[in-house]
Amino acid sequence: MYKFQIRQFSGLPNSISKEPTFTNPTISGSFGKRNRNPIPIPHRTIPEPKGQDLDFVNVVSSHLIHSDWAKLNPLSTGLTAFRVKHILLKIQKDYVLSHEFFNWVAARNPNAHTLETHSMILHILTKYRKFKSAEFISKKILVSGSIDLPSKLFEAILYSYRLCDSSPRVFDSLFKTFAHLKKFRNATNMFCRMKEYGFFPTVESCNAYLSSLLDLHRADVALAFYREMQRCRISPNVYTLNMVMAAYCKSGKLESAVEVLKEMESMGCSPSVVSYNTLIAGHCDKGLMSSALKFKNSMAKNGLHPTVVTFNTLIDGFCKAGKLQEAKRVFSEMKAANVAPNTVTYNSLINGYSQAGNSEMGTRLFEEMSKNRVNADILTYNALILGLCKEGKTKKAAYLVKELDAKHFVPNASTFSALIVGQCVRKNADRAFQLCQSMIRSGHHPEEQTLKTLISSFCGNRDFEGAVQVLEEMLERSIALDSGILSDLCLGLHRCGKEELVKSVCGKLEARRLMPQGFDMAKKLSTLD
Repeated sequence: MYKFQIRQFSGLPNSISKEPTFTNPTISGSFGKRNRNPIPIPHRTIPEPKGQDLDFVNVVSSHLIHSDWAKLNPLSTGLTAFRVKHILLKIQKDYVLSHEFFNWVAARNPNAHTLETHSMILHILTKYRKFKSAEFISKKILVSGSIDLPSKLFEAILYSYRLCDSSPRVFDSLFKTFAHLKKFRNATNMFCRMKEYGFFPTVESCNAYLSSLLDLHRADVALAFYREMQRCRISPNVYTLNMVMAAYCKSGKLESAVEVLKEMESMGCSPSVVSYNTLIAGHCDKGLMSSALKFKNSMAKNGLHPTVVTFNTLIDGFCKAGKLQEAKRVFSEMKAANVAPNTVTYNSLINGYSQAGNSEMGTRLFEEMSKNRVNADILTYNALILGLCKEGKTKKAAYLVKELDAKHFVPNASTFSALIVGQCVRKNADRAFQLCQSMIRSGHHPEEQTLKTLISSFCGNRDFEGAVQVLEEMLERSIALDSGILSDLCLGLHRCGKEELVKSVCGKLEARRLMPQGFDMAKKLSTLD
């Protein structure tokens, strides 16, 4: 079980941090300042009910205690926010009844609910550790609310905190809700406001926030928040440290990620399989395959066994590096360790062999995949099609495309790109261009490399006007040509006596600021005259 870290500030000194203080102008508030003198929590009372209000509150409370909902229904029209608040205060020791009453009001007379009544039910639920129910209510408010609602909700919770004799977990619950909703600006502001009053979130909620930041590719903010966790003495767990390693890897700081692994035990955490997989993936991304292998081998020393993710990461890394023999060796080791290869394993290998122009090996792997009842997906077929097309085997590729319908797979941009490459290899640029147009009609956009390959194919066939057609498509997408392909195109047009077309092409490129730097067409043409 995790130890909850929420607490009011106790005057402890700052922990030492080697990293600089976080300041990010794009986020309201700053993680970097610690409040040594927390603001006292305000106490706002509400008037006691009198007369008809008092009678109504007592009658409804009595019916609720006796679960007499039939008698309650006619009273729903008499509900006001004032009355609802006092009823919740009277029955707050029974969180189940409080929640039922809250939902009954929402169904019968929703106008009787305000931010204050919502804050009260949040206090009641979190006090009795019903965090999922509290988060559900918070999400419902925040998703449908205005921009300033998060701040107003915090204020409502703050001012009713003492009134409901609440728990600090109410603030933690709201912080976690912002994290799960991926509203990291609101979460940051919430954290800063909590600190002002001397409260800190649990490590679990901090982990939810770190996870959301990584999903949003904000590794920089995630690392800054971790430094603030250290300053606030929020003890990390293995999940926290795994995400910190992932953030360092995404930032290209592999040495810092390795340091975290080394410091884990001194921080009371044992590295997990995920810890090693994170470092292996980080080193594979940088092409540092020998280091990645070392981390895989050191797992056993810590009593850990490589998983399918470990092997898949290494196989994919070797394939992308063009080291297919090493990828095959890891694949064999995977089988020997009784770790069953999955779709991702085979896709990486088939794609690796296809990129290397070895469609035969890709086909063998596909057959093995089918034999082992591992499901193929569109990525599998795209890899096979690419391998065949790179070797000009367009008929076999077309057969696989027909198979897609039978498997209920929809061709995507990669499928079309592979087929275009195949036609270019066969020097059939016109057919390749037709496929390119079909691709666009299907709602897919050709990649830069596909268009460049197509232009080169037209130039190779001395069909320079066809190349200009592709160039028009590139201009529409603001894709620049490299100087080599542009030279071939313009020189080819010049030889065909199409001087005006040369001027038109260069003019359009200059107008869109897509002309390769230092490219001088006039100088190139002068060498031919």
